[in-house]
Amino acid sequence: MSGEEAPTQQQEPEQVKQPDEPPPPAAADAAAEAKPESSSSSPAAAEEEKPVSYRALVLTGYGGYDKIKLQVKSMKMPPQLKAGEVLVRVKACGLNFAELLGKQGLYELLPSPPVTLGMEGSGVIEAVAEDVTDRKVGDRVIAMNRHGMWQELAAVPANRTFPIPDGMSFEEAAALPINYMTAYMMLFEMANLRPGKSVLIHMAAGGVGIAATQLCQTVQDVTIFGTASASKHETISQGGVTHPIDYRTKDYVSEIRNISPKGVDIVLDPLGGADTQKCFSLLKPLGMLIVFGAANCVTGQKKNLLAMAKTWYNQLTLNTLKLMQTNKAISGFHLGYIQDQELFERTLLALLELYRQGKIKPRIDSSYHFEEVAEAMKRMHDRQNIGKIILLPEPKKTEEKPKSNAEAAENVEKNEAAVSEKKEEATEEVKAEED
Repeated sequence: MSGEEAPTQQQEPEQVKQPDEPPPPAAADAAAEAKPESSSSSPAAAEEEKPVSYRALVLTGYGGYDKIKLQVKSMKMPPQLKAGEVLVRVKACGLNFAELLGKQGLYELLPSPPVTLGMEGSGVIEAVAEDVTDRKVGDRVIAMNRHGMWQELAAVPANRTFPIPDGMSFEEAAALPINYMTAYMMLFEMANLRPGKSVLIHMAAGGVGIAATQLCQTVQDVTIFGTASASKHETISQGGVTHPIDYRTKDYVSEIRNISPKGVDIVLDPLGGADTQKCFSLLKPLGMLIVFGAANCVTGQKKNLLAMAKTWYNQLTLNTLKLMQTNKAISGFHLGYIQDQELFERTLLALLELYRQGKIKPRIDSSYHFEEVAEAMKRMHDRQNIGKIILLPEPKKTEEKPKSNAEAAENVEKNEAAVSEKKEEATEEVKAEED
């Protein structure tokens, strides 16, 4: 599952201010978790304690989009940080499929509600614990945690923060960690991608799909098959997909067999269920299937037991003898269960170096303010995005409207058409007067 995060629990604030609607009684989760083990903060904070309010997106229960509430919380400044922590003023957050699962109670690593969502973000450090020496106030950083990044102020472990390269925006920085680390570890740590290989990437227009496509292009002569709806084919082709396939109208197994009768070397499967069986059948001998999600389980706003049962029933079942006879490998990947800190840091630092070299660049599909989180999640659920969906903590201005790249282009076309139509009308009027 294109998962996330850090093994350290997120510190929550001490008090919750009531905004337009009162938070649920259990919203005191923040208060319970905020009791610090050690009080240490940087001298950059104010001399005397004073409460500071900030906004947070809190999952108050399992179900539809209405279960995610925008709440105003408060924290004493200077903050009481645990050893090894920094306080980040969050500027942008990433939306991942794991949050859609968590909203339905299907993400096992997310604590029970009420809980602040979000596993990745970017921002500026506002305070550091006394024992933190490699980070300072004012640093622009990528930040990750198991949960709690969807808020304006977040206390995170310093070893899960990484300096943002020059020229990288906060939106790009928030889009990088989860998707690119997932793709990188699957392709290079597990599948050992080498020149001349072929890869099938499902949901090729999503965050992980675009990350995997870009990373495949860092290796010579890799053939990329990518599934996506027809409207996204031009974009993913320009992004590096060799053979785009419309999974909605065509059988991708047949399409791939027509192009490559022997199949493919590597399959990245975020779908699960019957698709995993198809993916296994497409592998060449010595090929590897990596399962990292179960998107087929999510069919609506709320948990669908029938879809879950169907996915489970159709899941691929094999014994080791079958694997031996077919000379194929199956692997599972979940970033949330990676506990190797050295691997974690090495991977993200390698990705940041690839960004500096211009070999990878996160594609931002659209940005939504916290007030618009339901629209953002619906866009991902309906698979309308091409690239990463970003959440912005800052309050939305009344005149602002979230626009994706595609929507902006569509509006330009509409405006051009309107101008053209007016010109034609004016020409016709002139001709009429002359007649």
